[in-house]
This record gives sequence, structure tokens and C-alpha cells, in this order.
Amino acid sequence: MTAHTPTHPRPKKKSRRGKFLIITVLVLGVLLVAADFALAAAGEYQIAQRMREKLQLNEDPSVRINGFPFMLQAVRGDYKHVRIDANGVPIRNEQQGLDLRDLDISADLRHTRVELADLLAGNVSKATIDQVDGSIKIKALDLNRLANQVTPFDKLSIEPDNRLATPTPAAGATTTAPKTTAAIKLSGQTNVAGKVVTLTAYGQIALASGAIQITVDDIELEDASLKQIIPQLRQALAIKIDPGTLPFGATPTAVEVESGAFILRGVITDVPLVQR
Repeated sequence: MTAHTPTHPRPKKKSRRGKFLIITVLVLGVLLVAADFALAAAGEYQIAQRMREKLQLNEDPSVRINGFPFMLQAVRGDYKHVRIDANGVPIRNEQQGLDLRDLDISADLRHTRVELADLLAGNVSKATIDQVDGSIKIKALDLNRLANQVTPFDKLSIEPDNRLATPTPAAGATTTAPKTTAAIKLSGQTNVAGKVVTLTAYGQIALASGAIQITVDDIELEDASLKQIIPQLRQALAIKIDPGTLPFGATPTAVEVESGAFILRGVITDVPLVQR
């Protein structure tokens, strides 16, 4: 007797249709995601144009509309989080002797409300923002430039003074009020009577009427024999910096120190996206 060779069943048409449907859904998904990103990019471009005018920038700032999908936010006319960043922004005020050339300006826009058609057309005269968290970062190079108006300094650096750092609050702890003072450590070199003096200064930076005031409490010199110049150095580093209002007219309410920079922060609510 010859053995019966089993025959394999032919692929069912339903299996082919299933694969076709999966491929179709994937292609449509990719197209929808691409369209979503394209619309978001168009919206970001229009906001960048308006922010360049509002913040009086020389170039378009970086604008990022966060949250996915963009289309869902667009349908609602409510963009939950828009991030704006502009780097290397100069501010000059000859009356105050202010010459800042490398500011970083940032703004987090919470719930920007504008219809999609108006946004894409660049018509944002009716657009409003529930809340803006704005900040300005003042870097060591600008501090060095301001300090040089009194006493020539070189390689002036900014660091937090962590000698008496407070412990990090435990998870779930109550949020404290914005800090209007912060401990600082300034390091650098200056020239006294033709001699290079290396110094480290400790003090604080305080927020006062929208400006920041540096106060130096203690100065350490590499050459201890030059202690007589400490009062002169302390006075030279007592610098006041007033960069003006924060983005969207927010009033500074907090100051921070990070490696290489001071940061002013503030919050303003219920503001128009552009001046009316």
C-alpha cells in the first residue's frame, strides 16, 4: 500500500484580507502622525513670528507645542503647554550703564487659547494665555563685563554656595514660597598694582524691585598677604543687575543660582499672546 501524502490547505482569503487591513491601518496611522506634526510645525512657526515681535528679538525664537496629538488640542483651541526659548539676547540701557549681550530667555505658556484657523493664518490678536512662567538667565560673561566697569576681572565664574546647603525636601512635602535670595560663590582673577590676584568670594544674590543685587560677605585670596584689598574687591563685586521685566511682562518673584548663571523667574496670568 502506498502512503497517503497529506496536502497542505491553501491560505484563506480572510488571512490575506487581515494583513491588508493591518497594513492599511499602519499606513493611515503614519500619515495621521505626519499630518499632526506638520500642523504643529505650522503653528509653531506662526507663534515664533509673533514672539519675535513681542519680545523684540533679532531672530525667531525656538517654539515647541508640547502634547500629542496636536490635532486634538487644535480642535479644542487650547494648547496646554507651549515652550519658547531665545538665546543670546542682548539688552542695552545706556542710562543705567547696562550692557547684557548673552541672555537666555524662556517662557512656558500654560493653556494658550486660539482657534486653529486663526493660528495658522497668523491672526492671534484674540489669543490669550492662562499662565506664563517666564525666566531670564544672566551668564558669567555678562557678569564679568559689568564687574569690569569698576575693577578689571578675568575668568569670573558663578557657582551656588553649597557649604550650608539645605537638604532636599522629602517627597510629598509642601512647596515653599519662591526664594528671593540665594547663596553664591564667585571665583576669578583681578589685577592689583600689576599683580594677578586669584580670589573666591562668598555672599548672596537678592531680588529687589525686579533687579538682582549681589552682596559679598567673605573673600578668600590665594595670596593672604593682600588682605588690605578685600574691602575694595567686596565693593567692586557689589553689582546690581536690572534686566527689566520677564517675558510677557511678568514681574520677577524668584532668583536662583546655577553653575555659570543667575536665573530670574516670575509668573503672570491671563495675558494676551500679543499686544493689542
